[in-house]
Amino acid sequence: MKMAEAERRTDFEKYVSENGRLINKICYMYASCMDDFNDLRQEVLLNIWQGMDAFEARSKVSTWIYRVCLNTCITYSNKEKKHHGHDELGENLYCYDDTQEHFRQLQEMYKLIDQLNRLEKALVLMWLDEIPYDEIGRIMGISRNNVASKLRRAKEKLSKMANS
Repeated sequence: MKMAEAERRTDFEKYVSENGRLINKICYMYASCMDDFNDLRQEVLLNIWQGMDAFEARSKVSTWIYRVCLNTCITYSNKEKKHHGHDELGENLYCYDDTQEHFRQLQEMYKLIDQLNRLEKALVLMWLDEIPYDEIGRIMGISRNNVASKLRRAKEKLSKMANS
């Protein structure tokens, strides 16, 4: 049964407001330029809007939005050539009250994460958001043990890249 239009619009605005930073971060990690970021974000918002009637609240809204974001971004990246870096996006990441040094460290971290494969990238982003392994497993459709194993390998890979 479809939600009343006003209730649906209110819920959508609440979802986007509460999860906007999450949406932006995931889109940023899969975009190669500002146009890609804007296209991805728009596509994610459209998919959230279209999927609201099917959301059954068996998980948290943020879990569902994470899944929508990742599925949208991964589908998009499958269609596009693999990119190397975020040169045009760099200044747009500095929208928080961070110091310049913290911003520089964030840029370096995101560049390293961007070199991971799509699955590793998604796992690391969720881990950085302090999402529990069980919830990551539900989002990704894999077991908790599989999450732990894949995440350990991704962190080892990041450590090697950072030290080289």
